[in-house]
Amino acid sequence: MSEHHALFDQLLQDLSDRSRDEVLAAFSAVQYAAHPVAEVQLAGLRDVTLRRQVQKMLKLIGRTLVHVDGTHWTAGYADDIAETLTAQGWQPLSVVDRAVLVLVLVHSVAIPRSEGILTGDSWKSARPTTVDELRTTKISSEERRLALQRLRAAGLIQLSGDHSGGPSYIPGPQLQRLTPAARRRLQDQLILAAAPSSPIAEAIRARKGITEEEGAA
Repeated sequence: MSEHHALFDQLLQDLSDRSRDEVLAAFSAVQYAAHPVAEVQLAGLRDVTLRRQVQKMLKLIGRTLVHVDGTHWTAGYADDIAETLTAQGWQPLSVVDRAVLVLVLVHSVAIPRSEGILTGDSWKSARPTTVDELRTTKISSEERRLALQRLRAAGLIQLSGDHSGGPSYIPGPQLQRLTPAARRRLQDQLILAAAPSSPIAEAIRARKGITEEEGAA
């Protein structure tokens, strides 16, 4: 945090020592914790005024607060910053890593949601993706193994709790950092790709004003 203090000095200078400590603690928690932080644990998140200061700090570094499940908070890239980075071609994942991540999201989230098994606006899934479902002719077993390791290390996927049929995977906590708009865009794209003829895909196309052919493009 010390390298950020000069950037945040103007925002923090009028706060009492206690309020400043609470704001800094909340900022560090949402920015660096592996999982979303429970609001009840930190005054800097519970108190609306202090939380507004946390939001202002995040904005200075291109981030924003993300509310998760109504009781937890994390931080993610602000929508305008993410759009700029995407337009500039910024992509931290390799092609293989992206392919494996998409397979996990399709099998654990998109297909169950298109079938009405998974509802709500969340990445939580009780439908893990098995290793068999990750096998493709274009990705070798060694490439897949290494990609799964990297994605787990990055918090983008995680092992499911049930290992009775071998290892299986569900979305990881880092996906909770997506803003509602970013999350909705990704979920829509996954459903259109995984189940283009499903009723929910038809509803997405109607909302976006596109045809099935355009949605599959």
